Amino acid sequence: MKNDIKLFITDINGVWTNNRVYYDKTGNETKCFNLNDGVGVMFLYLNNIPVVVLTEDRNEMIKRRLQNLKITDYYLGISNKIKTANEILEKYKVSWKETAYIGDDISDLPLLKKVGYAAVPAQAPYYIKKEVDKILSKQGGQGVFREFVETYLDEKGLLKQTIEKYLAVFETME
Repeated sequence: MKNDIKLFITDINGVWTNNRVYYDKTGNETKCFNLNDGVGVMFLYLNNIPVVVLTEDRNEMIKRRLQNLKITDYYLGISNKIKTANEILEKYKVSWKETAYIGDDISDLPLLKKVGYAAVPAQAPYYIKKEVDKILSKQGGQGVFREFVETYLDEKGLLKQTIEKYLAVFETME
């Protein structure tokens, strides 16, 4: 791997969710999140790598899930992801090469082509898969964000020590 990544940016729909929307009989929208992705967030936090969410969706449930994970930097309802990502990089004082991004669809392609480490879930279209560093084995909503994080940490030789840090947190809670 070419670069040390200092910032992870992630899309939500098709990554953290299975890209499906469920409606109840009153028209309320529901999404399903995979709890395994929270471990990926924790692994990044243990390595002092921030997580930023950048999505076109405006759903309040996304906000609730991110707040549960203590992700405070998120951008909902964003149609021009490049413009917002430029602002995010400036805020964190990192370059494109020091940034990782995971997305799954055409609106993610400009970011996927620009970052230093790009990945897509297994269900991404073939023409997007050709533009990234990693095609992950899991589909969106199946813990693919965690797989992305663990893959990066493993490639950098940091996964074992990250797991040890994670387990040490729980040992101090006993």
